[in-house]
Amino acid sequence: MREVSVSGDSAWRKRAPSQHSREDAQLAEKVKVAFQANRRVYGSPRVQAEVRAQGIHCARQRVARLMREQGLFAHRPRHRTVTTKSESGAQVAPNLLQRDFSADQPDKKWVADTTYIWTAEGWLDLAGVLDLFSRMVGGWSMAAIQEATLVVHALQMAVTRRRPEAGLLHHSDRGRTSTSESSQALWHQEGMRASMSRTADCYDHAAMERFFHRCKGACLDGESFQTRAQARSTTFDYSEWFYHRTRRHSTLNYTTFDYSEWFYHRTRRHSTLNYMSPLSYEQVMCSIPSLGSP
Repeated sequence: MREVSVSGDSAWRKRAPSQHSREDAQLAEKVKVAFQANRRVYGSPRVQAEVRAQGIHCARQRVARLMREQGLFAHRPRHRTVTTKSESGAQVAPNLLQRDFSADQPDKKWVADTTYIWTAEGWLDLAGVLDLFSRMVGGWSMAAIQEATLVVHALQMAVTRRRPEAGLLHHSDRGRTSTSESSQALWHQEGMRASMSRTADCYDHAAMERFFHRCKGACLDGESFQTRAQARSTTFDYSEWFYHRTRRHSTLNYTTFDYSEWFYHRTRRHSTLNYMSPLSYEQVMCSIPSLGSP
């Protein structure tokens, strides 16, 4: 090993940081701020998109390196809860979606599903309806017991907010809430084409599964909810504020909902509710006549 002289070591220690090191330090701070401002759930692609939106051009590999050096790692969900409970003899629809999760216009393809959230008071059931064009959650509903009305209320909210035209493809699983008479009556009333996943095939329902996966990773895992009201408030905050107004979506080329909303308002009728406006949970629920006050 070659020895270094005392004068050489002293000169090295006194040497000013290089321009690249100074730029790295500045970028590292912006990366940290972007990561922490987005619930600590962004990986390097979304953090890069967030930084680039500020006019700073940088490679994803550089962002990933700076995140590793600062110990910044996206929080991941702990587990997946199986929620589908089918009933023998239920009337099911064919799988019309066929894992084609793309859409060229808003409100042409919707996917719907349910999941559970644990609280000290017991389970809180969550139903959601997602548009495959914008990845917007147009309707959702929460209740202590998973009944057919839970799914119907979520779908009614989506219909009221988006007012889709007849012919929309509605894809769900084969659970008892989806195959209920009230759900099928609403599909028929709104002129929707029903589609259902095949038995025990989660990939047929990947888009909605992914939303729940992200939701639990961002705001539910690691939380200890004492009441259903706490879980309800946290879920509402994630869906209506972070997911709809802030989060960058990979399916939208790491943009927010701005483009899809622009497309929607120039090609379709305005909905009763503009989901981009600040709404409270009470305002959302009371806007659906059949739901009333929460």
